[in-house]
Amino acid sequence: MASKKEGFERRKARVRRKLRTRAGERPRLSVFRSSKHIYAQVIDDRKGRTLAAASTLDKELRAKLKTGADKAAASEVGKLIAARAKEAGVDKVVFDRGGYLYMGRVEALAEAAREAGLEF
Repeated sequence: MASKKEGFERRKARVRRKLRTRAGERPRLSVFRSSKHIYAQVIDDRKGRTLAAASTLDKELRAKLKTGADKAAASEVGKLIAARAKEAGVDKVVFDRGGYLYMGRVEALAEAAREAGLEF
């Protein structure tokens, strides 16, 4: 019987495999969520470099947010990552949800990034 962690890792690998075939030249918007915070990075896998990053730990957001573990915080991170990606010259990305379901905080981050101008 597979453990919870093994199941998560399998889902994560499956998502990454599909992204590699569909990504083309686009960088990847990767999301990580913990119980207290949410993090997002725009990564260029061809060069192995992070182009932009944002999280609920950023000084800009810490003052605004009551907690880093709700949908409001995730949407603020989505807006911030979109702004930083645009500064880095990135308009189109592929969304890497990792092993997480597309709901809740992950969905809120993605929708906010779309509204702020990122295309995926």
